[in-house]
Formats: sequence, structure tokens, C-alpha cells
Amino acid sequence: MINQVYRLVSPRQFEVTYKDRSLQSDYVVVRPSHLSICAADQRYYTGTRGKEAMATKLPMALIHEGIGKVVYDPLGEIDTGTSVVMIPNIPTETDEIVAENYLRSSKFRSSGYDGFMQDYVFLNRDRLVELPNELNPHVSAFIELVTIAMHSLVRFEAKAHTRRNVFGVWGDGNLGYITSLMLKRRYKDSKVIVFGKNQYKLDHFSFVDETYQIDEIPNDLFIDHAFEAVGGKGSQYAINQMIDQLFPEGSIAIMGVSEYPVEINTRMILEKGLTIIGSSRSGRTDFVNTVEFMKEHPDFVEYLRTLVGEVQEVKTIQDIITAFEKDLTSSWGKTVMEWKI
Repeated sequence: MINQVYRLVSPRQFEVTYKDRSLQSDYVVVRPSHLSICAADQRYYTGTRGKEAMATKLPMALIHEGIGKVVYDPLGEIDTGTSVVMIPNIPTETDEIVAENYLRSSKFRSSGYDGFMQDYVFLNRDRLVELPNELNPHVSAFIELVTIAMHSLVRFEAKAHTRRNVFGVWGDGNLGYITSLMLKRRYKDSKVIVFGKNQYKLDHFSFVDETYQIDEIPNDLFIDHAFEAVGGKGSQYAINQMIDQLFPEGSIAIMGVSEYPVEINTRMILEKGLTIIGSSRSGRTDFVNTVEFMKEHPDFVEYLRTLVGEVQEVKTIQDIITAFEKDLTSSWGKTVMEWKI
């Protein structure tokens, strides 16, 4: 069959390419239905990813957050029409110590490998997880982002000490919202405090115990563990604030990506005996855990609906451009494309 792939060829310019794909294979074929735009996609779209990266990775189909419906399973194990979340990480080997998302040999969609902006996506069987029909598709579209918080939380639970009375989350954006919401559902008796720059964003965090703007943190406020969801140059200031506000032997879970090195106060990390836990992307286990978590906590999904910002029906390439441009001007939430092209 001929599959149409919608690739970014240069900043703000998409073209259709055609790939001949055989159904005589082990791949499960999925028709995307809802796709969500990530900040990483925007860096490619706007050309701010850097000349070297743009030169080596384009042309490329964007989007690594999305769901769809199964249209063909060569083994007949998955019914046609089954809703699934698609996993963008593609491991080529296994390791008893290193998780699939940290193996240097793994590929990742929309980062040097075609993402989900295609008529049909051909997936290995373990690269999809079935979704309950009742889950809101606009929320489900950005499950991949939710798995980032889940993955970080699982790593934190394996490495940090067990005194978990007070959590601090730095970042008032999408990932900060998801992380703090997940902490409140997972640690019902613990206090969750969110630190951010924008009061209008912090106002959305109605489910946490306290919120503070980063220039108004009380001197006597201390936390057991901190989660960084800021990224960019701002992560430097966030991490240094965490170091100041943490009790000794606490942990810092870093999730935000920065294009450039940042300076942090290593002296106080040593003095306090702090643990820094880095995490990036996620794997199949995190998707399974996230879907189960969403089944168990319907109110968690309801709160996530707050993150649905723009919804754009996509039937043409111009609609794709419109969705990306709308996302650039959106001050809150995720932009979801209803994929009908």
C-alpha cells in the first residue's frame, strides 16, 4: 500500500511524501486520530532547534504524542477499531540494567525518525497500549507527556529516601501541572507545593496545597523532595532554589530539557547530601502504568481536561500549519490535532 507521510522539510514548510509499505509483515497498522503538539516539535517547526540538528534530522514527520485506531493486525489479536496510544520510543535491543529509553541504540519518533504525522503508522506489537473507550481522546492525545511524569516518579520512588511529607514542584506549565497532580493522587497524605512565575497559570493548580511565585518563597519553607519541570535556562534558577529549600538528604528529580549547560550550586548539594535524579522520555512500562493510573483515577483525567487548549481539525497541510501557529500563541495547555487528513 502507498502511505502518505507529512514531513517538515524546512522551518514552517511541510511536504507530502509517499512510502510503499507492505501489509505482509509483523507490523500492526494504526490510523492516527488525535495528535498533540510538543515543545520539541515546535523547535523543529520554527527552526530554533539549531542549524546542525535541522540539517541532520530534516526532512522528518513531526509529533510523538498521539493515539489512533487499529486498522490491521496480521495476527488478528487486536480487533479492528481498537483505540490505542502509540509509543514513540523504538528500542532495537534490551539491557538488564539500562531502560529502553536510555539505550543509545533506541530510535525516537519526531527526533531523527518519522513521527506520527502519517496516514498510517506501522508499529511493532509492543509499541502500542490499548485504551479504554471511555477515556477522553483529547486528553489521551498527550498521554506520552503524562508518561514523562510517571517515569520520573517511578525513578524517584526507587532512589529517594522514604520521608515524603512535603513535595515541591517547580514549573507552572503542562509538565508541572501533570507532575503535581500525579503526586497528589499518589501521596494523598503528603503536601504538594508548586512554585512558578505566572500567577494566572498557578491559579489552575487548585488541587495542590500551596502555590508560590518564585520570588516570594518564605524563608522558613522547606521540602523533602523536589521535581523540576522548568527546562531551558530557567532550570538553573529552579534547581538552585530547590537546593536552598530542601531538607538535608532530599532529592531533586530533573525533567526539563536545556539546550545549554546550566550552573548549579554543587557546594550545597555536597553539604546537604542531596540526590539528583535525571530522567528522560519513557518506555512501554510507563505507558502501561499511566493508562492503568488513568483508569484508577477518573478525577485525574478530569483535571487533565484543563490542559486541552486549542483543538484543530486537520484535513489539509494548511490545517497543520494553522495548528502549529495557534500553539505558538497559546499561553496555556496543549494543542490537539484531530487527524482527518
